[in-house]
Amino acid sequence: MDEKKSAKKQTKNLERIKSSMFSRSLSLAKLTIQAGASIAQHGVSSALKNKEAKEENWKRLLQNQASLISSELGELKGSLMKAGQMLSMYGEHFLPPEANELLKSLQSDSPPLTWEAIEPTLKKNLSAEKIALLEIEKEALASASMGQVHRARIKATGESIVLKIQYPNVDKAIDSDLRAIRTLLGTLKLLPRDFNLDPLFAEVREMLQQETDYELEAKLTEDFYERLQGDSRFVVPKVIREFSGPKILATTFERGLRADDPLIQSLPQERRNKIALSFLDLYFKEIFEWGVVQTDPHSGNYRVRINPQGHDQLVLLDFGATRVYNESFLSPYRRMVKGSLFNNREIFFNAAMELGFVQKNDDDDLRNVFEEFCFESVEPFITFDDPRNKQGQIDKDGLYDWKNTDLPQRLSKKVFQIVRKHSWRSPPKEIIFLDRKTGGVFIFLSVIRAKIRGRDLLLKYLEKVS
Repeated sequence: MDEKKSAKKQTKNLERIKSSMFSRSLSLAKLTIQAGASIAQHGVSSALKNKEAKEENWKRLLQNQASLISSELGELKGSLMKAGQMLSMYGEHFLPPEANELLKSLQSDSPPLTWEAIEPTLKKNLSAEKIALLEIEKEALASASMGQVHRARIKATGESIVLKIQYPNVDKAIDSDLRAIRTLLGTLKLLPRDFNLDPLFAEVREMLQQETDYELEAKLTEDFYERLQGDSRFVVPKVIREFSGPKILATTFERGLRADDPLIQSLPQERRNKIALSFLDLYFKEIFEWGVVQTDPHSGNYRVRINPQGHDQLVLLDFGATRVYNESFLSPYRRMVKGSLFNNREIFFNAAMELGFVQKNDDDDLRNVFEEFCFESVEPFITFDDPRNKQGQIDKDGLYDWKNTDLPQRLSKKVFQIVRKHSWRSPPKEIIFLDRKTGGVFIFLSVIRAKIRGRDLLLKYLEKVS
């Protein structure tokens, strides 16, 4: 489940959220009007200031808007917060930093609903007879943008389960929430002029709709359960259909600790490396074998289960954002990865042109920067004697330190160079959430402080790419 936050750390639960179209629209209109008024005021005062003062005034304006948005969000939840999360991760590469900061404010932590506020959803989706079979904890175990989780016990067996309960009407607010975000960014003049954002917002809309379909999520969870049932490195919760429905998802309760937990951080380097390699291997399986990717790599969606004998396991949670990719996209994408790793410009550019990243009439400067970006992105998997290993990022044993690297910052600079210097087209829509997954993998390996030789693992999958 995304944006997980322990309810026990919250001071006060919400008694309601603004779930009606009228109340949500009113709140969002209020934010936009405030933004417009601030812009107008800024325009008048800026005429009297020098350039540095204008920039400082502008930053202060955006900070104030972010603060206003955060204060209003508590009673909204739903797709506005989730879309902010999705767009800001994508925006790290393709939106101005000011727009990205504003989007990040849409992710404000918000406490869960009180039991009295969430119970009607439960009663609407489960019969009284089924609810009577459960002993449900009224305090939420975790809360997120689209729903919250409650722990429960099946009275007859004593088995611990969790119930993921969707917030009221969040599925009905998706379109209006997305329009509000776009209007707000437009009012604040934070959208790139020549950049077509339609594919981005269409992809986000489709994913938001999918994430409110708990029956589909149940099926996707069962699919992953079957795929990994024979692999002792991973644990996938088992769906309990008896207590599941369109807005309720019941699964087994699976214990584990977050990667940043002090106990996980104190594990020997060898054990943390083993966990990291398992995590990376799963990522490659999704991309190179299954063509099915869980695209929400939020840290709250993974747990580590410690084993006294050192056979630690990864607990995988929340499959609502699972994406199926067609071979027409994945085949050239895999070849782009292969060309990048082996410094093969012919393989790389043929695949990049097939996907529309580059075109025949693109100038050489754009092609070169894009090539540099992709060839640098595979840095964790190059060899010690590779010319790209200028600063010794890969040591003599082929190990890469995922924690102590500035690779994400270097890649972001190159993307901004592409977007700002060139009038570049929108990338393929499939890349939006695939990039989100890749970024999440990097963060996980960084958090767990992995020092691993990932090249051998990647080569095993690239052998099948032609």
